[in-house]
Amino acid sequence: MEEAVIQKAIQYIKEYFADDYSGHDYWHSFRVYKLAEEIAKKEQANLFVVRLAALLHDVDDRKISPDTYEEKGNAVSFMKQCGIDDRIISDVCTIIEEVSFEGNPVTPQSLEGKCVQDADRLDAIGAIGIARAFSYGGNHNRVIYDPDSKPSLNMTGDEYRNHISTTINHFYEKLFLLKELLNTSTAKEIAEHRDRFMHEYVDEFLLEWEGKR
Repeated sequence: MEEAVIQKAIQYIKEYFADDYSGHDYWHSFRVYKLAEEIAKKEQANLFVVRLAALLHDVDDRKISPDTYEEKGNAVSFMKQCGIDDRIISDVCTIIEEVSFEGNPVTPQSLEGKCVQDADRLDAIGAIGIARAFSYGGNHNRVIYDPDSKPSLNMTGDEYRNHISTTINHFYEKLFLLKELLNTSTAKEIAEHRDRFMHEYVDEFLLEWEGKR
């Protein structure tokens, strides 16, 4: 039954995110699912809960579905249709609630939540993280870079959600912070190269911007 539910969830998010071009598309959720699965195996977490939460982690995202965000309506509806036990539904919804960064990071209560949150954060850094940052920025009409616009640090959750910035500032406001916010040793090991590559990219970008490279 568990494998059948996972396959249904994969198909569900494929259809749900079919028209998303913001970087929170189907492939983002699928990569998070695969990463979370590998982290969970090494950290000895409950694989079914991790896999299901990873696949559904964005279907009620505040930016994508604000009307269902509070009650996790899309995720709950899908799981009930699949006959998932209420305890697992509650566990998955708690993980979804805890995953988001939003300028006010939360440490998940469960090992399973930590695995999913780590996978989501890993997909925001490195080469793919760079591509997603610019994809999201373009999708939301953000300027790539403005030397006169400085990053805003230490924002509250509300400030972060309402903040309009440049894509390069986003690296300083979120992406460069993620390595230190990871929970598991497995994720921290993966993050080392991704974080270093991302810093090297921004350094190169700024040198080219100034005509020094």
